[in-house]
Amino acid sequence: MYVLRRIFKTKPGEARRVASLLQKQAQIYHDAGQRSEFRVYFNGATTPAEQDVVILEWTDESLMSPMRGDNQLPPAALEVGGQIRPLVESNRIEFWEMMSPDKMMDV
Repeated sequence: MYVLRRIFKTKPGEARRVASLLQKQAQIYHDAGQRSEFRVYFNGATTPAEQDVVILEWTDESLMSPMRGDNQLPPAALEVGGQIRPLVESNRIEFWEMMSPDKMMDV
C-alpha cells in the first residue's frame, strides 16, 4: 500500500481557492472509481506551516500511470485541472510505502 501526496505551491493568496478546486477534482476521480478516499489540506497563512501550500493525499494498492492505455480520465476532472494550473507556481508528487505487519523486520 502506498501514500501518494501531491504538493502544490500556489501563487500568493490562492491556497484556499486551489484547495477548493482540488477537493472538487479529487471527488470527481473518487466518484469515477479512480481514487480512494482522499484529503486536501492547505495553509492560507492561518497556521505556522509554509504559506500558500496545498496538499492532496490518498492511498493506493499500486502505483499506476494515469496515462496507461486502459484508463479513461474523467473530462470533468480535466476541466477543473485547467482552472488549477494558472493558480499554481509549482507542484511535485511524493510516493511513500506504508508499513504493515508483513513488511516488519525482526529487529
